[in-house]
Amino acid sequence: MAIVIIRQDGKTEEWKEALSQSAPNTGIYSYLEDHPREEITMALVWKHPKGALCNYPNLQCIASFGAGVDFIFEDTERPKHVPITRVVDPKLTSDMSEFVIGQILGYLKNFNRYKLDQVKGTWDPLPYRRIEDVTVGIMGVGALGKRLSIDLNKLNFNVLGFTNSTKRIKGISIFSGEGKRREFLSRTDILVCLLPLTGKTTGILNRRLFAELPRGAYIINVARGGHLVDEDLLEMIESGHLSGASLDVFHSEPLPPGHPFWGHEKIQITPHVASVSDIPSVTPQILENYEKLQAGLPLLNPVSLEKGY
Repeated sequence: MAIVIIRQDGKTEEWKEALSQSAPNTGIYSYLEDHPREEITMALVWKHPKGALCNYPNLQCIASFGAGVDFIFEDTERPKHVPITRVVDPKLTSDMSEFVIGQILGYLKNFNRYKLDQVKGTWDPLPYRRIEDVTVGIMGVGALGKRLSIDLNKLNFNVLGFTNSTKRIKGISIFSGEGKRREFLSRTDILVCLLPLTGKTTGILNRRLFAELPRGAYIINVARGGHLVDEDLLEMIESGHLSGASLDVFHSEPLPPGHPFWGHEKIQITPHVASVSDIPSVTPQILENYEKLQAGLPLLNPVSLEKGY
């Protein structure tokens, strides 16, 4: 039994070294080097080349390096019977929460606008908003959304959550099911998308949904670029219905040159940095799952092959 690492972001050797140091007696390979394909039972992947997983006849687990698994389901050539796992890590959840809180406060206090004014040499004091003035609505209250909602509540934000399943979080009003979505949106001033990307949620941030938000609402998308219909966001900002957006994820990454988001004064963009897997924190979880796989025990953080998350 052995592990193969398949990722295309230049971090393969860094991960291989960390995993090998923690498990020196385990065969751990990069997919780019010669390796015994028949011995591979676990594939550690992050936005792998489509079709790459077909090369391992004895594969028993496909493990995402992060919380997201949409890129795995997009690989239609992957072995459909092989279980999938994802990372659930306290550092990932706290990083995401801190990032979103920073974006919210920057919006309320006009920091993004003042940075643009600084570059232009403009002195233009603006009215600001207080925490008590707004309601933050979080679409998706899994591990990331739950942590964010709790942290916002501690800061005295009014927080709403939307989910398809029934959940309870102390101090948070939860709206469950499609029948409650309109009410949730109608009360939301700042909408944060933390949904998993599935066939049902692709394109969910669209003109129809935006129209159900109060006029002047603000959008924060830190989930996946596929959730957003770019043209609809631009249209609703230009019409004045939305006051702006903060986007950390995009359909194509890096964001292509010439995309209208680049030069838009009401859209804040960041290069998919809200929450990045921490190697020292995640490595033990990966290796624990590998040990469970070898022993035939239930795996940590399994993904529903039916639901796609």
